[in-house]
Parts: sequence; structure tokens; C-alpha cells
Amino acid sequence: MVTTSDRPVLHGTDYRADCPARHILDRIGDRWTVLIVIALWDGEARFSELLRRIEGISQKMLTQTLRGLERDGLVRRTVHPEVPIRVEYALTEAGRTLRGPLRALQEWALAHVGDVSASQDAYDRAHRPPDSTDRDG
Repeated sequence: MVTTSDRPVLHGTDYRADCPARHILDRIGDRWTVLIVIALWDGEARFSELLRRIEGISQKMLTQTLRGLERDGLVRRTVHPEVPIRVEYALTEAGRTLRGPLRALQEWALAHVGDVSASQDAYDRAHRPPDSTDRDG
């Protein structure tokens, strides 16, 4: 075991920066990746369609994430030589295998949204800065 910044680095685990599995976990754990995969569950979509479907994503972030997914073999980019050029994105076979785990996460989120919201509210109340009327003097 090696230590970095007073923390142990476990060899052969996803905690190491150079672990190939960590790169994959970073990719599929990214919120934009999750939303793009969900948006492509039912088939191909054009860039502009993905941009409309995924609220809050910028053109730059959508481009970067799609390129990363394509590089990792999870998304296929198809250019149709038309005027104007039409580009469509679809999940590859490997990308489609993410549907099961992501569906499970989606179902977990829906089942626990009330509990998480209640915990957030309780935390926020407990950690609220003192109001000016609460100050002495």
C-alpha cells in the first residue's frame, strides 16, 4: 500500500487514478452521460433533439460528452451525406448494456426521492445561518 497526501492508495482497485475501470466508472457516473444514455434508450437521435431533451446541458457539454461516449464505444455517431448533413447518435451494443443498471438507479431515485428530500430539508434547517433577529446585541 502506498500513501498519497496521507491517504492510502489501494492497488488493484477503482480508487487508483490509473485504473482503467475508474475511467469507465467516471464516464458512466457522469450526470450528462446518464441523461444521454436515457435519451437514447429508444433509438437514434439527432444532436439538436438531444439538446432539447436534456434540459440544462450546453452545446459544448453535449458535444464533449458524446465524443467521450463515442471514444469509449458506448455511442455510435452516424453521418448521413445529405444537404444539410444529418448526424445521428445511437447506443452501441455496449451502450445498450447500460440500460439495466441505469434503469435500476432511476427506479431507486424515484423510490427514495421523498426520503432524500426530507433529509435535505432537515439538514438545511439544522445548518441554516442564524437570522439577523437571532443575534445578541
